[in-house]
Amino acid sequence: MHRYRSHTCGALRQEDAGKEVKIAGWVHRKRDHGNLLFVDLRDQFGITQCVADISAPVFKILEAVRPESVISVLGKVVPRSAETVNDKLPTGHIELVVKEVSILSEAAVLPMQVAGEQEYSEEMRLSYRFLDLRREKMRDNMLLRSKVIASIRKRMWDAGFHEFQTPILTASSPEGARDFLVPSRIHPGKFYALPQAPQQFKQLLMTSGFDRYFQIAPCFRDEDSRADRSPGEFYQLDFEMAFATQDDVFDTIAPVLAGVFEEFGKGRRVTKTPFPRITFDDAMAKYGSDKPDLRNPLLITDVTPAFKGSGFGLFAKNIDKGGIVRAVVGPKSSDQPRSWFDKLNEWARENGAGGLGYIQFKADGPAGPIAKNLDADRVAQIKAVTGAQDGDSVFFVCDQPAVAAKFAGLVRTKICNELNLLDAEQFAFCWIVDFPMYERNADTGQIEFSHNPFSMPQGEMDALMNKDPLEIKAFQYDIVCNGIELSSGAIRNHRPDIMYKAFEIAGYTQADVESRFGGMLNAFKHGAPPHGGSAPGIDRIVMLLADEPNIREVILFPMTGRAEDLLMQAPNTVTPRQLKELHIKLDLPKEAVKADVKTDAAK
Repeated sequence: MHRYRSHTCGALRQEDAGKEVKIAGWVHRKRDHGNLLFVDLRDQFGITQCVADISAPVFKILEAVRPESVISVLGKVVPRSAETVNDKLPTGHIELVVKEVSILSEAAVLPMQVAGEQEYSEEMRLSYRFLDLRREKMRDNMLLRSKVIASIRKRMWDAGFHEFQTPILTASSPEGARDFLVPSRIHPGKFYALPQAPQQFKQLLMTSGFDRYFQIAPCFRDEDSRADRSPGEFYQLDFEMAFATQDDVFDTIAPVLAGVFEEFGKGRRVTKTPFPRITFDDAMAKYGSDKPDLRNPLLITDVTPAFKGSGFGLFAKNIDKGGIVRAVVGPKSSDQPRSWFDKLNEWARENGAGGLGYIQFKADGPAGPIAKNLDADRVAQIKAVTGAQDGDSVFFVCDQPAVAAKFAGLVRTKICNELNLLDAEQFAFCWIVDFPMYERNADTGQIEFSHNPFSMPQGEMDALMNKDPLEIKAFQYDIVCNGIELSSGAIRNHRPDIMYKAFEIAGYTQADVESRFGGMLNAFKHGAPPHGGSAPGIDRIVMLLADEPNIREVILFPMTGRAEDLLMQAPNTVTPRQLKELHIKLDLPKEAVKADVKTDAAK
């Protein structure tokens, strides 16, 4: 028999009764019933109940061992009595009568319990992540992540992609987020950068003659944390296709994503391919976001004409100054108590708006402050345009276009949540397409790239030469699921002449482009195929599948929101000798010096 185990803690069943077996794992929970001691032994695969009689030599050993100690036990599998069967466990019809026990590793007193459903602070959980990962939910999340990545890999191979690894030490990028820099010892004063994404390398692969590339790529960005973004590092399904149109990209990657969500979605509905396409302009107008959650059935409508020149002066004056009015219908909400509307009004103020105006379309006629100050024909117009029915309420947002669109999106979400309209039993995918190539900087008035500067403009050189830059759309797209952006992607600008002109419109000279992106530009000058791709985030995919609101719940060893690894104590100081080897002298802010002094004193 194996030194440690013949079976895992999740393997034994009724048909194993009578066998002598050995299992090993962590002491999950103990229950002392006087003459009998029950020990639940846990490993990655499950839990087996072990039992020892008070007369058995192993009783005192098991009685003394602490929870989370690692032990190996030898014993006989016996059926449980009918009244003690636990149908919630796969092993719940048997137990192991312990004959021998070996203590493989004694656990200290636990700072946090593994068994049970206790809640602990993020600081505690991340400081003792190795204990946190032993908990059932966290274990399941990490195993799910592993299975999802394995499934993605297989699906990409089946779609004709080959996996390649791109460099981790590379050059700093002048665009995008802040880089993580790595000083060079043998090149004093020079730095590598960790890749924010393998973007340029995968495009170089296309110019090198490879047709379909992918990798599960680590990416590094020195940016702030959010619920759906981990500070420091993340992983993405990075892929690129040669001789590809936008349709080719969509037709290739949508079945991969749909298949993964069908495989691991636990029966929740998944949008059938091809996924719906929504233009950026329509997304902002109808959903108030370029990341619309299509599980929310509410739509935003434009009711500016109904208020233009009206007696409702607050809105009418704003419209004369370039403002717009957006409306969101709250189905079957007109009979909500006044306090419900007052709370929504207060919520709007807390979110920076002046309030949240509304009309209640009651069975006996329109009601509410706006209805009282608006002509009846205009109220009827609003009802017709929005599709409101008797029993509904309509909420209004009036502001300058960009502000109104964004806040109307928040109102859409708020009303949906208040009325419990969200269909949580589905994964609702869509493509957001036709992003603007350029935008005007509100402070400087300058034309800037709106999103990815390396996207191919729709209309190519002709559009750049003859159209208003603010009207040019890019072959750029986002894949969105349940209001979460899984990735941005684009058909790339592979022609140097178009690239020079695109950057010229944004204020860059040809010399600027060559100095910043010389490597990729040089490759394009030697023959580059049309190509495009995307990079859905692995962490976000798993977060959705695990139904977790925070991305740290699906990452093995995440950092805190302040980009600190509490377990490994990173970032940390290094020795003067290491700094000297790297030709670096520190010029720390006073606050950092004081903090270091306090830390040294505490040590």
